[in-house]
Amino acid sequence: MRAYHNALAQPRPHSQSTPVWLFDLDNTLHNASNGIFAAIDGRMTQTIAELLDLDTTKADWLRRHYWQRYGATLIGLHRHHQIDAHEFLHRCHDFDIAPLLSAETQAAALLQRLPGQKIVFTNAPLHYALQVVQQLGLLPVVEGVWSMEHMYLQGQFRPKPSKQLLQQLLARLPVPAQQVILVEDTLRNLKSAKQLGLQTVHRYHAGTPYSALHRGRSPYVDLRVESLRELAQRYHQLKI
Repeated sequence: MRAYHNALAQPRPHSQSTPVWLFDLDNTLHNASNGIFAAIDGRMTQTIAELLDLDTTKADWLRRHYWQRYGATLIGLHRHHQIDAHEFLHRCHDFDIAPLLSAETQAAALLQRLPGQKIVFTNAPLHYALQVVQQLGLLPVVEGVWSMEHMYLQGQFRPKPSKQLLQQLLARLPVPAQQVILVEDTLRNLKSAKQLGLQTVHRYHAGTPYSALHRGRSPYVDLRVESLRELAQRYHQLKI
């Protein structure tokens, strides 16, 4: 498997009817709130403190501030402090993820029940995403990864929920937007996708920081599920 950005250097014509599934990674394919997010946040705060010569309290505040303002801490650091993005991402995700992974059993078999192509679409760095996919046993199922490294557009990082990012990705997919399904735990990412014509699945569970705030129905969610197993049972309710 390789980075999906490179796998489709030339857009293919929209002639296929097979759907394309875009799966968010953290808190969608696995439960990152069970330990991985805490590890990433800790390393991110430490890295900010070291790179900007701050104490940990100020570094942690800056991490949260840029995340709230831009949707990704990296964007604020790159824009205001000229931090090297690749070094920062590597340092923040350079730890053993295996002991911290928590996911549904038979995840690969559940994804195989979904018709069409499966791609991981994550704001995380590529090396981390590939590690998670491998540890979850999804290498035979996932055909590619679109990661933070592939979200640098027009001189700026534009991660989810950027519409420009989604338009760039759609231009490289072999099907029209209506045949693309985004599966996400973060509603703001689903909103921009729905506005561009994608179908949307909200991966809900109250244990994640985003899902717990949205218990009701949303006009930009086509299907809400609480597990991959439920998605495999109910995907036919989508227009595919």
